[in-house]
Amino acid sequence: MTERRAQIERNTGETQIKLDFTVDGEGRSELETGVPFLTHMLDLFTKHGHFNLTVDANGDTEVDDHHTTEDIGICLGHVLKEALGDKKGIRRYGNAFVPMDETLAQVVVDLSNRPHLEFRAEFPSQKVGTFDVELVHEFMWKLALEARMNLHIIVHYGHNTHHMIEAVFKALARALDEATSIDERVKGVPSTKGML
Repeated sequence: MTERRAQIERNTGETQIKLDFTVDGEGRSELETGVPFLTHMLDLFTKHGHFNLTVDANGDTEVDDHHTTEDIGICLGHVLKEALGDKKGIRRYGNAFVPMDETLAQVVVDLSNRPHLEFRAEFPSQKVGTFDVELVHEFMWKLALEARMNLHIIVHYGHNTHHMIEAVFKALARALDEATSIDERVKGVPSTKGML
């Protein structure tokens, strides 16, 4: 099978990002995001999805973490879509529940080429360390938009914001690992339309 891997270099007046993503990896990450909490989330995303991910990002974090977080989401979505190519043989759908202590998160994905985000999570805190919690939604929306996937995120319950966000990223990793995996029973593209 051809290596499912893609890279992007994206430069704007606010961020400069180089990102390299491999679908069928070993859970290896090399991350320089300038946003420590996002680095932590991307590290465990990579590990639990069995991907490989390299991120070298410089952004205007002296203002806040918004542009860097958003633009890394854009870049990750772009390379995910590109790495999957024509999507022949993939499972397409993925669903994962992940508990973390008192929290239970669920992520469901459809690599449908129709971007949509449903985000059902109420976080008790507005910040985790210096990270603005509202940026989780911003990251996920840009990821879904650029990857052109249907992404449903549900935090069923929890009261520790760090645990809740971490469970979401782990569930995202596991759902994407399932959706991108090859199913030998699938002949061509998993759609009656004949394309995704």
